[in-house]
Amino acid sequence: MNHFKIVSTLILILVLHFQGFGQAFSLDQLEKFNKMDMTSFKVEIKKLKYSYYDKTESSEFNLYEYDSPDFQYKIGKFEYTNEKSADRVEFQFKNKSEYDQYLKTIIDLGYKKTETGKIPGGETFVDYFKNKLHIRFIFPPAGQKNEPYTILVFK
Repeated sequence: MNHFKIVSTLILILVLHFQGFGQAFSLDQLEKFNKMDMTSFKVEIKKLKYSYYDKTESSEFNLYEYDSPDFQYKIGKFEYTNEKSADRVEFQFKNKSEYDQYLKTIIDLGYKKTETGKIPGGETFVDYFKNKLHIRFIFPPAGQKNEPYTILVFK
């Protein structure tokens, strides 16, 4: 088997692993969702059989959240009123091994760790940048394994 076939096979395996039969998303898909307007996002996410979960409205943003058919994943899209560059996609999942795989993937893609901290709920975050691309990983507080792992993909 030549190198092209080996690489193609590995990419296919990674894509299938991340897609989880339409449940989880690759980083490319999350970035694609982030570039869409809200109407297009809603159409695309419904095609993937995700169901409406909740809408949060404030004077600063609207957030639409959707659950996967098996309720293992949640995706949301923030649309900011005045600061369009703050729009982002939030993807939540429950599996630490998926978190580890996403982290490995972004490091392999050349993202660099730039900042760590805590958000108001006590969860720890780690920011990664590559050029102008920004991804934030949020993970549960120590000792709380039932909380979701979260990836934020910023514009």
